[in-house]
Amino acid sequence: MATLSGSSDALSEQLATKKPVQLKEHIVEIVSDAGEGAQTVGQAFGTISARTGNGVWTVEIIPAEIEPPPRTAAGASGIRIRIGSFYVTNAGDEADLVIAFNEQALWGRIIAGNLKKNCTILLDDKWKNHPNTMIAKQYDETCARIREEGYTITEIPLEKETMRVTDNPQRGKNMFVLGILTSIYSRDMEMASDQLHFVFRKKSEKVLLKNIELLEAGYKWAEETLSMKFVIPGTGMTEPQIVVNGNIATGMGIMASGMDVCAMYPITPATSASHYLSEVFENMGGVVHQAEDEIAACAFAIGASYAGKCAVTITSGPGVALKTELIGLAIMAEIPLVLVDVQRGGPSTGLPTKVEQGDLLAAIFGAPGDAPKIVLAPSTIEDCFYSIITARKIAETFRTVVMVLTDANLATGQQPFTRPKFNKEWLAPAIDQSPLPPDSKPY
Repeated sequence: MATLSGSSDALSEQLATKKPVQLKEHIVEIVSDAGEGAQTVGQAFGTISARTGNGVWTVEIIPAEIEPPPRTAAGASGIRIRIGSFYVTNAGDEADLVIAFNEQALWGRIIAGNLKKNCTILLDDKWKNHPNTMIAKQYDETCARIREEGYTITEIPLEKETMRVTDNPQRGKNMFVLGILTSIYSRDMEMASDQLHFVFRKKSEKVLLKNIELLEAGYKWAEETLSMKFVIPGTGMTEPQIVVNGNIATGMGIMASGMDVCAMYPITPATSASHYLSEVFENMGGVVHQAEDEIAACAFAIGASYAGKCAVTITSGPGVALKTELIGLAIMAEIPLVLVDVQRGGPSTGLPTKVEQGDLLAAIFGAPGDAPKIVLAPSTIEDCFYSIITARKIAETFRTVVMVLTDANLATGQQPFTRPKFNKEWLAPAIDQSPLPPDSKPY
């Protein structure tokens, strides 16, 4: 039986009695090489926890390189899930429990200062007896170094157990891990299965059933093998909740506000907003236009707005720099425009996968001449929804540009919030084609 030691008095009691430990909150991390599905399973577990009634915040751990070398500390990919008995508004500081697919990804999180000293660590032991002796030696040396840092490692046969269900463990370990987490945190298996039906709704029934089998295998293994069991009470919220990330909340706000056109050029971390809108916007009478570049996207949105359509363009910091001249045009010509800036690390092209809120001064003052604009900055994923509605109202009322500053943390993180109740006041009013009053003062 895998055991844990040195975590807390509560865990010591748990080991002796197998009694679930009630917690106020817990921070979980799943780390792996890129392409092993850690983010998919983490978002699913976050949604399950939110549906259980917990406050949740997820944030993806994304390496700087698109395809980083496997088994490297800098190449760690994964996700952090913070679960609480209260309304959670951020990802927290240090993780309480980590499931690592390899020791190098784990080491990368340790040297970055992301784990508590008494963190529970579950590490796949497949590398311990790897046929490549260099890899096996590296595994032993890194584990020894981690233990010297004061951490306790529990090695688990993650890949071995996964291979009992599938011959492709790289694409199955993540669902096995979801089963483990479902057991550890006392989640409902039926709810977890329902979530997989949603995640794999576009896949074949064969794929869905195989992933459910992996989920059940992971749950069964954890129930029979692991001693730890945690319970985190719910927030007590009684109103219906939805669980989405900030980019989807932004897309929902675009539709709820009655906008007609979204024009953008793909850019990390904003692109998933257009992916979502491309699936659903047409059903609401909207159009998503992918332009040839950032400048063209902004010009398209301004042209649509000039023609009477309510338009938005979505980008990140480098895109804002390219759109600056056209933003000035919209302000000067009094053409309503909403611009969403999903901020990322800078300067210049910067760090596409890292979080930064460094565009404020550029948003307010970044323009030649006298070109004032209005800037909104949502602080939660729920705000991402409502701020778009407010931005459209302001843009249309004052015939100007409104910028909404979100960031990569909001864009990729998930958070439950009360399901919005549609309000007709959000929708764009009919176009007023009557002559302007004599006392109107244009730009």
